Amino acid sequence: MTAPRLYADSADVERVGRLLEAGVVHGVTTNPTILERGGRTASEIPALYERWVDQGAREVFFQTWGGDAAAFLRNAEGIRALGDRVAVKVPATAQGFAAASLLVRDGATVLVTAVYSVAQALACASIGVQYIAPYLGRMRDAGLDGSGLIARMQAVCADSDTNVLAASLRTPEDIVGLREAGVPYFTAAPDVLDALLFHEVSDSSAAEFDAAMVRIGA
Repeated sequence: MTAPRLYADSADVERVGRLLEAGVVHGVTTNPTILERGGRTASEIPALYERWVDQGAREVFFQTWGGDAAAFLRNAEGIRALGDRVAVKVPATAQGFAAASLLVRDGATVLVTAVYSVAQALACASIGVQYIAPYLGRMRDAGLDGSGLIARMQAVCADSDTNVLAASLRTPEDIVGLREAGVPYFTAAPDVLDALLFHEVSDSSAAEFDAAMVRIGA
């Protein structure tokens, strides 16, 4: 089984920076909504890329835009020019699939985002994209069996070059459950990642260890 990876799904530069510098996450995922929510503008994308790479990100994801394949490809050029650790996100639409296929053939690292069906996942594997991003929380909001669908996506992508990078993860249990189903990669907001690292007994045990060291003269 592929070793798991965690990504920060946020444009909160302070919190993302702390996670990167701690070595807890492999990289950063964004989309236009996340950038807007974080108070960022399109003009800040190059600076965000440089900042996060300097802080240790091994991959940084930005999403192309425009609605049709030609526009997706045109705007992807600027994203790809940022550097060799950038990945291009493309929406799972008919025009997005056309653009993703051409980007893959041109050597880009591509993630097809907002994948909601197993058939879409299969199509992504057939064109060789590196990542797909199904949205667990949004699937559940729509009344779908998100965990079951994502597990099936993982199954149809097995033995291909396509990896599931699960998104819209709202609790640590979401991540653990999908990992148990074989999903390798996960992106979540800093609050979820912080919760993943915490257990009250771990903190109390650490405090006991420190207190003991003080008692023995450290």
